[in-house]
Amino acid sequence: MVGVDGLQDAVDLVLAVFAAGLEAARDVHEQSLPSIASGRDRLEASVPEERGELGRSIERSAAHVVAFRSLHPCDDTRAVPLLRPERITIVEVAPRDGLQAEDRVLSTDAKLELLERLADAGHTAIEATSFVSPKAVPQLADAEDLMKRLKPRAGVRYTALVPNETGLDRAMSCGVREIAVFASASESYSRKNLNRSRDEALAGYGPVIKKAKDAGLRVRGYLSMVIADPWDGPTDPNVVSAAAKQLMDFGCDELSLGDTIGVGTPGEVTAVLAALRRGDVAIAKVAFHFHDTYGQALANVLAAMAEGITTFDASVGGIGGSPFAKMAGGNLATEDLVWMCRGIKIETGVDLDKLVATSHWLGDQLGHELPSHVSRALGEPPR
Repeated sequence: MVGVDGLQDAVDLVLAVFAAGLEAARDVHEQSLPSIASGRDRLEASVPEERGELGRSIERSAAHVVAFRSLHPCDDTRAVPLLRPERITIVEVAPRDGLQAEDRVLSTDAKLELLERLADAGHTAIEATSFVSPKAVPQLADAEDLMKRLKPRAGVRYTALVPNETGLDRAMSCGVREIAVFASASESYSRKNLNRSRDEALAGYGPVIKKAKDAGLRVRGYLSMVIADPWDGPTDPNVVSAAAKQLMDFGCDELSLGDTIGVGTPGEVTAVLAALRRGDVAIAKVAFHFHDTYGQALANVLAAMAEGITTFDASVGGIGGSPFAKMAGGNLATEDLVWMCRGIKIETGVDLDKLVATSHWLGDQLGHELPSHVSRALGEPPR
């Protein structure tokens, strides 16, 4: 047994070593910081700004961290031994999944500018719109006009969501070359969102996917509520696996798994992927779509990366949710994901400054500040 005096000596020793380490780290950090130039790289927080282009004032919160644009505040690879890919693909979902949850309906011209800005920022996969009933989602009622006016960009894929064969025909008539279909892993959300049971909805996509593939289209599948459903509770990972396998067997080229209400944690993400592996679902074709309701989105991305996932959905500004599940928080903000990836040396091909500028521009269009942490922290770029 260790006496009290001996135990105190040991504690004092540990505290002394810990304090010495902190002092050394502080010295290295202070010596390595470059001088901060005036302008965008500044220590002063930007003052709140009011804008009135939209007929209402928009008060911006001041940047609350140092806006180091030229220096990421840390190189996380030195401190965090992560299993991570060299590069990921980001599927930008703001023009569809983001705008459908907004109260304000943007003009077609504004949507086209958003699509151009996202492509200019380096995105190669963008979810452009949805061919659902305009009565169900009036924010995207201009789908035909939008896709007919959208100018193709070399190296950029534009996806349109279709709910059924009628939606597919509408999309194909506009020249759409990549579609997405949407199903739920839970029963209640399927009935509320699609007015069909889960099994009926899944089976109904078989002919839609076949028709699309026969026409040479690329097909992306969405499977929502893969962690939990607000009405049904936790979703069984084996049910997720079975539904995922069915969509892949129908011919989906890629399958995005959605934590639609953002309750998932890294442990649940790995449990879902383990179930998919047991069910012989090709992990290389799996993507994830995280919501940040509980602040877990980036942690879940890291967990998925460690399991081999390299494609993630994100939304500029963090806009989005579900008009059919009001408790769903916003999507993972594209800027937040790119910021993290830059810190751990993962290539995205997306320009952070252009994303931040687009986020603030989009906030002006929508009439409110957007929830992205990075855009709020860095503040609005000079015009």
